Order: sequence, then structure tokens, then C-alpha cells
Amino acid sequence: MVEKMNSLVKWLLIVFVLISAILNIVLVCIYSGRMPKCSRQRAHPLRREHDERSLVFADLSREEYVQVQQFMLKQHLNISTSQITKPSENFLFLIDLSPPRKAEALAFLDRKAPKPTREATVVVFFGTKNCIREYVVGPLPQPTSLRDVTQKRYGMDLALNKRTVTIGEYHLMFDFFQREVFSKLEQLLRESFGVGPDRQLNVFEQMPRGVRSGDRKTWVSFFRDMSGMYIHPVGFEVLLNHESQDASQWRVERLLYNGRYFQSVEELRGEYEKGNVKKIVFREPRDYGSLKPRTTPLQIGPQQFYAEGERYSVRNNQVLYLDWSFAFGLSSLTGMRVFDVRFQDERIVYELSVQEAMSVYGSVTPGMILTKFLDSSIGIGRFAHELVRGVDCPYQATYVDTYRYIDVPVPVRFRNSICIFEHNLGQPLRRHFSDFFHNSYGGMANSALVFRTITAIGNYDYMWDFIFYQSGSVEAKVHATGYISSSYLVGGSLKHGHQVAENVLGNIHTHFINFKVDLDVSGVKNVFQTKDMEFVNVSLPWMTDHYAMVPQLVEKQLHTEQEAALRYDTKTPRYLHIASKAKNRWGHQRSYRLQVFSFAGDHLPESQPEEKSMSWARYKVAITKHKDLEQTSSSLYSQNDVWNPAVDFSKFIEDNESIVDEDLVAWVTTGFLHIPHAEDIPNTVTVGNGGGVLLRPHNYFDEDPSINSADAVHFYPGAEDSCENNRMACLAQETCGTTLEPFTYHGFDGVMNFEDWI
Repeated sequence: MVEKMNSLVKWLLIVFVLISAILNIVLVCIYSGRMPKCSRQRAHPLRREHDERSLVFADLSREEYVQVQQFMLKQHLNISTSQITKPSENFLFLIDLSPPRKAEALAFLDRKAPKPTREATVVVFFGTKNCIREYVVGPLPQPTSLRDVTQKRYGMDLALNKRTVTIGEYHLMFDFFQREVFSKLEQLLRESFGVGPDRQLNVFEQMPRGVRSGDRKTWVSFFRDMSGMYIHPVGFEVLLNHESQDASQWRVERLLYNGRYFQSVEELRGEYEKGNVKKIVFREPRDYGSLKPRTTPLQIGPQQFYAEGERYSVRNNQVLYLDWSFAFGLSSLTGMRVFDVRFQDERIVYELSVQEAMSVYGSVTPGMILTKFLDSSIGIGRFAHELVRGVDCPYQATYVDTYRYIDVPVPVRFRNSICIFEHNLGQPLRRHFSDFFHNSYGGMANSALVFRTITAIGNYDYMWDFIFYQSGSVEAKVHATGYISSSYLVGGSLKHGHQVAENVLGNIHTHFINFKVDLDVSGVKNVFQTKDMEFVNVSLPWMTDHYAMVPQLVEKQLHTEQEAALRYDTKTPRYLHIASKAKNRWGHQRSYRLQVFSFAGDHLPESQPEEKSMSWARYKVAITKHKDLEQTSSSLYSQNDVWNPAVDFSKFIEDNESIVDEDLVAWVTTGFLHIPHAEDIPNTVTVGNGGGVLLRPHNYFDEDPSINSADAVHFYPGAEDSCENNRMACLAQETCGTTLEPFTYHGFDGVMNFEDWI
């Protein structure tokens, strides 16, 4: 009887489950019928057609990289493409687009002149000749010629010691440390840091490499091989002299162990074994650098989707968005850039690009005493890896692949390394609630297009955004995240930061970012103006014996490059304008304003010899006359010879040329001072850590152009639920369910794989 009852209960449960499943399917079908899937097709056509002329600014394709590489290998230059090429050999280090001359590009874009010759820049490290050469190779896609442009571009020969450290040199460095340091200090490394067959130390080198031009001496700091290694210093540093191109001639010049210096590995080992040093005793470290969640996610946060399809289009290297259009690219060295930026078919910006990211550190330990990172010398765009869908960018953003050739044997594809999306910023662009006389509401959501990439350069991750607003404004901004760089806590350390973990100092440092802003306001004949205010004592017209302090507009036009080099440590006018002779309807010069957002620390004093390599950071804004040979404010070669840089930006200004009715370029510096604190563990957050520049129309239009946007909302009493001028009133009826692509990630495919060479 009991068995029959159990069998009956079992069958009843099965029937119940089946009925529940069928009911759920029916409900889902009913609900799905009421919630149509969102179409990715645009509800309204684009306002303009894509233009193939944007390809004049396109990054090199994989095929073009290969064509240039094969052409170079046929030139009898004895060039290697192996990733472990020795410094004494010749190595093809970089292939990148050589941008067209501006005059030729404009003639092609505007006057249907011939298309500029498409060319590539090639950098070769000649170990056999002890020099670096830059070549321009073209025409693409089938190159037939090359020319050496080193002297033309830099006005000097480039010595080999200016080169960045390649994978091949790193291979030799790791081999050297294993042979000449680790194998001779096994007892110390085991007892102090737990080093053994299954536990090693990681290296993080500091820069610049020495104290004078010609030096190639690198302090290498050692860190635990753990998550966020940069915040796990162990108190062991080695000064490696690797000036010789022959690695057998390399040597250790100094060592630092627990705050004490030693002349050689043998001296440190001897003093350690005799018990004459204060020993670091290994203890199993806490894994405080891990970014693994410490709680189980319960639900997904807010997401955005396109209810009526995307309002932008991406084809080749061109983006169209409402009234905007622009071409884009990603330089291996300098990173993100856009060209030919137009609003309502009128060019506003010829080039907007990242130039340099620089940090200066403070410490009492040797590596960070000297550290001044110049990231374009390593490659900013080089480290733009795949963006994580739904985290780095909205889930439904458009993702674009890029190819790069820098310190590799073949071009490398970086999937989804650029993202583009329209974003509702969560506040109105403008609004007014009319309370008096005529009751009404008028407003407009602040939806803008974001063009983004994120570069992970060593410990820091920089998020780069170019944002295009419906008011005709463009913003270039950067936010920093990632891990702070730290040093082992020794006596005197707290003068240079805060303790953030056991025996760990978060070192004070600056972040300076340089942007190039080549504005063309109603053409290329522009002037630079400043505007500000001052209080003046005014007699009241109706009561002349009484006075009042009244703010008054102060306007000034600057005439030369030196006048327009606005130093960071001086008071700067609040309004800075690139203006045209053309006037708007009200008789004012059409202009765009440069509005800089920055919390930068102090710039390195100019008395320091290293400062020449970062002289662009002297200025909040510097205005120069456009020159094709003044393409970038820094260079690939600045980091490893900061004392005699290939590009010294201050020389752009030395000739003090006229900037009246000229083609002008603004070089804008922004950034922030970072005093690390406990909340930087494990990761620095983007909130408050950034800066940028906003390009705003100022008398450029006759009125705010966003008044013509279809996003505007307007209603009055009795018309609140009308859809005529208020699409929000119909949103509930028009809402649809979104179709999501599956989550994928391939970002580890293109990383620098040191493990193969250790």
C-alpha cells in the first residue's frame, strides 16, 4: 500500500512539473508577443552617406603590414623579424601609418584633388650600425620605394641607446637575472621571499635608464608573482648595466636589499650568510591584489539598449552619428585619434589625438626615485586590448578590431579593441519648467556618441574617450584605473606617500596627459583669443554720485606662439578660443572654446635635464602654427634618452612664429596628482582620477544647434500624454525586448608573453 502511495505521489509530481513547464512556455510566448524584439535597424535613415575618402586616414590593414614587411626584407638591410632578435642585430621594430600631409589631405577631401599617396612609417633598430633609422615606405598597397626620413623628422641621428627595450632584450635580461643573480642568491631568495621551484619573483623596471645621455642602466624592482604584482614589492632591487649590445658584457652595478645597498651579488650573499644584514623573513602573503569578487552577484546592474536601433553607423574607419561624421584610427605609439571631424557637414577638427601620458614618481628607494614614465615610448595604442562587453563598454556597443605591428614577427589582430556607442548621460542637456505666466516644460536628454579605447600599459589602465554631443561640442577625456605602482616600505618612505598594505608604500606621482587639437574653424585661417572678466567701478547712470563694482568682459587676441604658450604655473584666462574672421548672424567671430579640466600636480622643474623630454607639460595650452614636421609632441625615443630627446616640444615655440590668420594647432595638457591611499587597494577607481578638454562652440552658431534635435521634449497642461512633441509619453507602448549577442572574449591572444623567455 505504501509503495502504491509513493508511486502515485511521484506521478502527481511529474504531471505538476509538466503542467508548470507548459504554462511557463505559454506565458513566455504571450509576453514575447507583447514585447517585440528590438530591431537593430534604424527607425530613421542616416542624414548623410558614408564617404570612402575617410580611408585616407585608415590604419594599415593586415595585408598592408605584410606587404611593407616583405618589401623591407628585400632591401638587403639584413633585417630580422624574430621576436628574440639580439640588440647587436638589426630588428624591424615598428610599422605604422604615415599620415598624409595636411594640405594634400584637405585638397583631396574638399576639392576633389588626387588622393594623397598612402605610405607607412618603418622603424628599424640597427644593432650592426649602432643607430636607429626611420623610413617612409610607399606607395601602398604595393610599395616600390623607401626613403630615410630620420634627419628630416628629428634633426639628429638616432643612437641605438634611444631604442625601447624589445622582447628580445627582455629575454636576455631575464636570462641574465637567472644566471647572475637568482642562481647565486638561492638561500636569500628562499628564506626572504619563498622563492623555489613553484614560486618565482616578477620584475618591474623603472625608467629612465640612468642619469645622463648614453646611459642604459636600469633599476629593476622585484615583486611577488601574485595578482596585482605591482602592489606586492619584496624589498629587493638590482641595478643592471646593459649598455653594451653584447649581453655577455652586462653587469650588476648595485643591489638594494631591505633598504641597504650592496656593490655586488657576492657582497650581498656574503653579508647575508654572515648574518650582517637585517633579514627579511618570508611569511605567506595575503592575496589583497586579487580582483576576484568577494561576494556572489545577485543581479545584473542597469543596462542600456537601443529601443529603435542604433542612430549611428560605422563603416570602414568612418562613423556617422546624427549631425556628426569623423574618421578614426589607433596609432601603436600615441593611441586613439580622429580626423576630419564634421558637424552639419562643416569641418570643425582636422585632428584630435592622444599624444603622451607621463608620470613622475617620488620615493626613497632607487627605482622610483628616478621614475618618469613616458608611455608613447613604450606604445600607448600598442596595449589597447579587447574591451569586455558590458563592463568596459555597454553590452550592445559596436566593437571594432584593430591590427598592429610593433615588436612582433607578424601583424597582430586585437579583437574588439575599440568600442562605439550612443550613451544617455543620465541628465538633461538642457531643460526649463515654466512656472510663471505660461506653464510648460521643455527639455532634452543628453545623448551623445562615445568613441573609446582602453590601454593597459604595465600597471595602469587608461580609459580614453572622445565624446560627441548634440550641441556641437566634442570632449576628449581620460580616466585612470589599474594598479598603483608601489615600493617596499623603508625608513623615510612616508615622505613620499601612504602605507597601503603591510610593508607597502603607495608612491606619490603625477599624471600628465597631452592631447593634440587641430581645430579648423570656418577654414584654416584662424586666430587665438582669450576672454575673461574684471570688476570695474561704474557710476550709476541714474545716480551719478553712487558707484557699483560691475563685471566687464575682457577680450584679447594673442599674436605669437610664445604669447600663446600658457604655462601651468601662471593664471590663465578662463576662456580660450580658436576663432575665425567669419562671423555669426550677430556679428561675433565664429569660434570654438578650449575648456580644460585638470587637477594636475606640479611639473618637473625646468632645471632638471630630463625635463626637455616632457617640455609639453610646461603648458596648460600651447598654440602653434601647423607644420607637418611637428606631428607629435613626444616620440618613441624620449623615454630611453630623456636628456637628449628626439622631440623637444619647447622648440616648437622657440621660433615664435605668428599665429594670426594661420592654421593653428592647440596642444592641451591635463592630468591629476595622485597621492595613493588605502582605497587604491586593490585597484584605483576611475572616479575623480582623470581630466580632459571640452571643445565648445562659442558664437560659432546663431543659436544652440540641439534645438533641432528630434530628442527634444515639449508639453503644456493638458498635453502631457501627447506623443507629438514628447516621445517619452509613448515609450511604454513602444518598449521592446532586446536581442543580445553572446558574451565572448579573446583579449589574451595578443599579450606580451614573457613566460616563453624566462
